[in-house]
Amino acid sequence: MSRSRNPSSQDTKQRLVDGVLEVIRHQGITAVSARSVAAASGVNQALVFYHFGTVEELVAQACITTTEARVAQYRDRFTEVSTVGELLALGREIHAGERAEGNMALLAQTLAGAQGGGRLAEATREALDKWISEVRTTLERVLAGSPLVEFADPDGLARAVSAGFLGLTLFEAVDPGGAERALTALDQLAALVDVVESLGPVATRAFRAKLRKTGQARNA
Repeated sequence: MSRSRNPSSQDTKQRLVDGVLEVIRHQGITAVSARSVAAASGVNQALVFYHFGTVEELVAQACITTTEARVAQYRDRFTEVSTVGELLALGREIHAGERAEGNMALLAQTLAGAQGGGRLAEATREALDKWISEVRTTLERVLAGSPLVEFADPDGLARAVSAGFLGLTLFEAVDPGGAERALTALDQLAALVDVVESLGPVATRAFRAKLRKTGQARNA
C-alpha cells in the first residue's frame, strides 16, 4: 500500500516554489540561491536541498509547474479559435496577462540562465513546449483545408510565434513602441492570411499555383 503524502511537506515544497518565483521575478535568475529562496519562502535553506536536491532542480520544477498551470487556464480558449487572426488576438491577450503576472519574464529569465545547457535548459524547453503544443494544435485545425496548408509548417510556425512573443517581452522593456509595431505587423499578416482563407475556389487554385511556382523558383 502506498504512503500518503505529508501535507506539511507538500506545503513546504510549494512555499519553496513560490519563493524561487518571487526571487526570479523581482531580482532575476542570477540572484537565485538557497539563501535567497529560503528568505523569500520563510523556511530553512536546508529544505531546498532536502526537497529538490539542488537549487537548479527547484528552478526547473518551478518553471515547468508554473507554465503548465498557466497553459491550462487558456486551454479552452485555444479550442474556440477559428482563424489565424483570432489566434493572434488570443496571443496578445495571453502576452499581456502573462507579462502582468510576471510569467513571461520568468520564462525569459530561465531561458537566459539555460544557455549553458543542463537541467535548466531541459526544463525551459519542456515549459516552452507546453505553449508551443497548444499553438501548433490550433494552427493545424485552423489551417486544415486552407490553400496554405500544403505550404505551411504548423510546428515551425508555432515555434516561431511562441519565440516571437517571448522575445517581445525582452524587447518591449527597452523599446515599447517598437514592440507594439511588431505586434501590429503580426496583426496585418494575420489579416492577410484570413483574407486568403476566404478566397473562392477559382482564386484559391490560382493562389496555390502561384505559391507552387514561387517555391519551385526558390528551390531551383
